[in-house]
Amino acid sequence: MDLIHKFLNLVAPPFTFFTLLLFLPPFQFFKFFLSVLGTLYGKDVAGKVVVITGASSGIGESLAYEYAKRGAILVLAASRETSLQEVADRARRLGAHDVVVVRADVSKAEDCRKVVDRAMNSFGRLDHLVNNAGVMAVSMLEDIEDVTDFKAVMDINFWGSVYMTKFAIPYLKNSRGRIVVISSSASWLPAPRETFYNASKAAVTQFFETLRVEFGQDIGITLVTPGFIESELTQGKFVNKAGRLELVDQEMRDVQVNLIPIQTLERTAKAIVRSAIRGERYVTEPTWFRMTYIWKVLCPEVLEGMYRILHVTGQGEHPKDYTHGATSLLYPETVQVPEQKKD
Repeated sequence: MDLIHKFLNLVAPPFTFFTLLLFLPPFQFFKFFLSVLGTLYGKDVAGKVVVITGASSGIGESLAYEYAKRGAILVLAASRETSLQEVADRARRLGAHDVVVVRADVSKAEDCRKVVDRAMNSFGRLDHLVNNAGVMAVSMLEDIEDVTDFKAVMDINFWGSVYMTKFAIPYLKNSRGRIVVISSSASWLPAPRETFYNASKAAVTQFFETLRVEFGQDIGITLVTPGFIESELTQGKFVNKAGRLELVDQEMRDVQVNLIPIQTLERTAKAIVRSAIRGERYVTEPTWFRMTYIWKVLCPEVLEGMYRILHVTGQGEHPKDYTHGATSLLYPETVQVPEQKKD
């Protein structure tokens, strides 16, 4: 057995290299051809039923508007009912065929079942499930007194998507529908202070990558891995080291986002819905953020060093020292002067 492993250790690297050298160019051309076909013959979502979690703000809210413009039927779920009703009203004005709202906490399995049941009872079908609900936690691990206070991050970000998907499977199979998963580039980037958030998004990514194999052609999956997007998270709303939700902490936001430009919600939502309609497997917005995955694979030591320099402040340093004067150029106005939604 040891001889077999030694032989494989010797031949696997060059075999992989030459295989990729021969296989990758035609495969990339084939993918480009499919993307062109997807552009020409993408599925129309007018009259289709779309369930969106975390729809009261951020990416979920903007996705609701983008689907509404295309004439979709919307089932919007979130824990903030007043904000959800406001989103629903605007979605109707933008062209949604019909809209219903469901107050739900996706960390609770029974609430997720309620959302799917409401969609089926109201419209009799389900075509797109958008797993968007999420929360961010920001704290160094050693500063946390009780790590169990952060269970909510995994409960919402990971288990919320699991529950929603489990209950929606039979209906999505029936319609040969699609799951749109809002994961994050944090699933591969080792941003400090985001330990639990990064882990939850990595779990989400791997969960749905595995479901691709299990579902085959029955249900499509579009995996979305955004960089920094205009939202409540980039406004500074996240779980602090005490396990409580901060309404706004812009100083800590400036440390985490640093000198990276933040993309607008409208552009992001358009790209996500367009890719979902085309049947694309992956979306990263802004597009240039895909390169961070290459950096992670090819030179992880350099990436880790950059994070330590830019994101881990030394003792006595003020968080805004790194970004002073740059936020007006790199951040949208809604992020610079946030207006938090409340119920």
